[in-house]
Amino acid sequence: MACALNTGLYVCGPCFNSRATKMSLSHCSSNATLQLKGLASREFLSKPLDYASVHSHWNVAFPQPICVNEQESICVDSGKRWWEKSHKPNMVDINSAQQLVDLLLKAGDRLVIIDFYSPGCGGCKPLHPKICQLAESNPNAIFLKVNYEERRTICNALNIPVLPFFRFYRGAQGKVCSFSCTNATIKKFKDALAKYGKDRCSLGPARGLDESELLALASIGELSRNDCTRKDIFQESAFTGVVYSTLEVKEGTDFVMA
Repeated sequence: MACALNTGLYVCGPCFNSRATKMSLSHCSSNATLQLKGLASREFLSKPLDYASVHSHWNVAFPQPICVNEQESICVDSGKRWWEKSHKPNMVDINSAQQLVDLLLKAGDRLVIIDFYSPGCGGCKPLHPKICQLAESNPNAIFLKVNYEERRTICNALNIPVLPFFRFYRGAQGKVCSFSCTNATIKKFKDALAKYGKDRCSLGPARGLDESELLALASIGELSRNDCTRKDIFQESAFTGVVYSTLEVKEGTDFVMA
């Protein structure tokens, strides 16, 4: 058996151990052959080395058994951060308010879950793998992920009070529930998924965000007048009683992270 390390040391022989992530190699012999690449020195462990060939193979004759140990840490980095791992086909990262609005309206009668999270949120990281598992086991549901650190103005406009936070939307009903949960209270999420994810006949076009939320996003420049799909959101809403020109969104809303 043989193993090569980044140091250029090759150990050949019947006695060595290797592990995938933390590699420890040991070779004990009274007559061993070591192969070294690219070493300028003609000494190894204070022992004179003798050229064996022009291919930089060295023969080392040890007068007595010597144990050569070499350790190398090998780190395998997939390049993905924790919130980017284990994504399923029905999970979408939200990059703009317009994308969020469009996906909610185009979902039809499919259940849509908006997951508001932050990379620095202590409760978000351990919850992420379970959310990915639930997304995989519920392929008809759509999971929209909103990174608070990157989409802070959107979160403020939608009045997200705590992280992690979830909103459930279903077709013509629009928002059907919203809540915060952690690993300890994941049952709340599972119960909502079971309740609102059942198969049913469509009740009409998807409603998406409320008029007040569309107004809030438009007032801070996250949505433009031309991009909005509802003609009446810039007029006084009978449902909210809010007029676009007088709507204010407070900046710097304090968030509580679980």
